[in-house]
Amino acid sequence: MSAEDDEARRKLSATHLNGLAVAVFAVGGFAAFISTVLASGSGPQNPCLVFGLMAICWMVSGAIHSTARTSL
Repeated sequence: MSAEDDEARRKLSATHLNGLAVAVFAVGGFAAFISTVLASGSGPQNPCLVFGLMAICWMVSGAIHSTARTSL
């Protein structure tokens, strides 16, 4: 395996991790907020729980993104 192959594999892995980080942010950190804001009449929702889960998703997304950057 050449050095170019190794570099290409690292770049592909970092791209995959970055895509995963974006997905975690979009689904858990952004869509949950939009869903909570736009929900009307679907029963009481606990905004503290939603914001807490959003914060966790943001941190997980940041950690995955940081791992991708480190791998490069």
